[in-house]
Amino acid sequence: MGKLTQAERELRAAVERGEWRSVKDLEKQRARYQVYAQATLRKDRRINIRLSQKDLEALQTLAVEEGIPYQTLIASILHKYVSGRFVERNRLAMSRR
Repeated sequence: MGKLTQAERELRAAVERGEWRSVKDLEKQRARYQVYAQATLRKDRRINIRLSQKDLEALQTLAVEEGIPYQTLIASILHKYVSGRFVERNRLAMSRR
């Protein structure tokens, strides 16, 4: 096996510490979370929003870097924010040091 990345080493350490446990009734749980994911990903409403050209261009650049359409990126950012999972880039960069 080749060298592990930092993320892989952290995952291995977590497994070795017993932080990961098998899921009981895996297929039932998988089906349950697939329903949640489908509901989350369903886009059944349309909105219009005005952004500054500078912000839109920055979002489009980030989307290109991520390899996704910019509207998908915007929807993802909004979803993470309203679900309480949004992490600011500066704070994320600081936590990785």
